[in-house]
Amino acid sequence: MIEVENLSKTYNGKTVLNIPQLNITKGQSFGLVGNNGAGKTTFFSLLLDLIQPTTGHIVTNNVRVDQSEDWKPFTSSFIDESFLIGYLTPEEYFYFIGELRHQNTADVDALLANFQEFFHGEILGQNKYLRDLSKGNQKKAGIVASFIGQPEVVILDEPFANLDPSTQIRLKGIIKELAAQKGVTVLVSSHDLIHVTEVCERIVVLNKGEVVKDIETSAETLRELEAFFSGSSFSAPGETIIS
Repeated sequence: MIEVENLSKTYNGKTVLNIPQLNITKGQSFGLVGNNGAGKTTFFSLLLDLIQPTTGHIVTNNVRVDQSEDWKPFTSSFIDESFLIGYLTPEEYFYFIGELRHQNTADVDALLANFQEFFHGEILGQNKYLRDLSKGNQKKAGIVASFIGQPEVVILDEPFANLDPSTQIRLKGIIKELAAQKGVTVLVSSHDLIHVTEVCERIVVLNKGEVVKDIETSAETLRELEAFFSGSSFSAPGETIIS
């Protein structure tokens, strides 16, 4: 589904991302973890053609993202609040995204009806602009907007931040369902190791722009990640360590 070849990004002579090869299969819930500056947001920005690679390329569903826009109809994302339009109400924003993704009002309303518990009565019908919502509610709106139009690839950067515990639990269930039952490839970046191990079947660790671990999630994964980031020694059976 997603193929990375000889991908790198350099700013002012400093390489911030260097991934020789990485493949993500269709329907996989894929987690990306790393400290600040590890290259997570850079990788997502390259996936979305927000920045150009210094070398290499990314192919999504046989489309090279830096050479064609044909990936856009089946790819959706929410990176941060800059993706929102602050002077619109949530309803106006959802319908606007629906138009971009060839969904009519009824289509959008049908999708929103599935997220009533996730919204918790705080998004729809509030007569508020997006800019006036709390950070958590802005994130709820952005995440759900990324599901409009039945995308095949959904990219979420730090989706659990600013969400209350109940909403985090609901979001984990939504992500699992998208990947397991609907075949959506979901890419999640998070600093929260517990959340990412609970929701992702595969986790890649970035360190200074390079892949240093590629793990199929198991009962030992959380301990393995905690040991890595604390500098302790731990090796789980069957793990892949990139050196």
